[in-house]
Amino acid sequence: MHHLVTLDMFQTAGVGVAALLIGIFFTRTIPFLKLFCIPAPVSGGLLVSLLTLASYGILGVEFSFDGTIKDICMMLFFTSVGFQSNMKALKQGGRPLVVMVLLVAVLIIMQNLISLGTAKALGIDSLVGMAAGSIPMCGGHGTSGGFSPVLEQMGLAGAQSITMACATFGLVAGSMIGGPLAELLIRKRHLAEESHSRDIVAGLEGSEASPESKKIKPQSGERSFRDYSKAVYLLVLAMAAGMCLSKLLALTGITFPTYFGSLIAACLIRNVNEPLSKGRDLLCMDKIVALGDICLSLFLGIAMSTLKLWELSSLVLPLCVILLAQVLFIALFAYFVAFRSLGKDYDAAVLVSGLCGFGLGATPNAMANMSAVCLKYRYAVNPFIIVPVIGAMFVDIINTTVITVFLNLL
Repeated sequence: MHHLVTLDMFQTAGVGVAALLIGIFFTRTIPFLKLFCIPAPVSGGLLVSLLTLASYGILGVEFSFDGTIKDICMMLFFTSVGFQSNMKALKQGGRPLVVMVLLVAVLIIMQNLISLGTAKALGIDSLVGMAAGSIPMCGGHGTSGGFSPVLEQMGLAGAQSITMACATFGLVAGSMIGGPLAELLIRKRHLAEESHSRDIVAGLEGSEASPESKKIKPQSGERSFRDYSKAVYLLVLAMAAGMCLSKLLALTGITFPTYFGSLIAACLIRNVNEPLSKGRDLLCMDKIVALGDICLSLFLGIAMSTLKLWELSSLVLPLCVILLAQVLFIALFAYFVAFRSLGKDYDAAVLVSGLCGFGLGATPNAMANMSAVCLKYRYAVNPFIIVPVIGAMFVDIINTTVITVFLNLL
């Protein structure tokens, strides 16, 4: 018989912050975590979830967590993603950016078809297939947390544990295959000579934030306070407007994730403001991005800490088969389709490593993959423009749309 210990939303938030701080310590001290760009809340949260697993299995004590603050942080993060969706950025990337966006769209569709097909072949619930498709693969931990409640409402018990476990696998796999695949293409086609220069490569410490967040602007304390205040107010207003939009979308009878309306509302605000701002940052985008990243970290810390890993025991083998199929597909897709579509040159090889990074993990993995390739050969300008733009603007919107279509067709 198991004893249930219930934690309220403040205690749950405290556990999430503790997991985040533990993860930061791990990332600084364990080279493996830094090498594969494992986010601090993922490593720290995984430790906490392993402790709750031991508590459940050995002591018979199960912890119940309140998800209120986690849900608020998720909403704020995806609202910040909407604000980063600047359509003017399409002009900066040119044709390679458009091609890359199309490749990402095809990749997302195929990831879901592969996971659903494999699940059907194995005789398991199609919702398990969705939980191992583009939700954790292209979506990473953020989208996994966003769609887990939807999957659970549709009948998949332990959806959050499944998607988060798959997302963690994807982070490692994406980092492992991206660099070697680009290396193979470069060597086989003699696209570049190995360089011994140790110049700093842009984007080595990249995040999922847009390039705007990397600009350092000295500010007074009062000015910084005003800008952060404005950013918070804009996020809350967009989130409120988005909830109204979500209610209207619900009238269509189509299932959308709760954050979708807020993401679209923020996107509309950004792109209506863009021609009116005349080059000025009226929205305080760097502050919005920073707040979004903080919310993402806390959201992941709570989500990873509250996983019920014992719910995965019966699905370990099927999930391994699906995930291996995903890795094999993206390797073949990147090598035979993406590389040729992007021009079969050095930039294309670097972009291929990036595609593997966020195709199985997240934008930081993509940036790290490309940085590793460029450190060995030479710096490539376009990939470091294209990949952050796609990671900040297009992946979540395309992925959310495709996932929503698939879920409503099941």
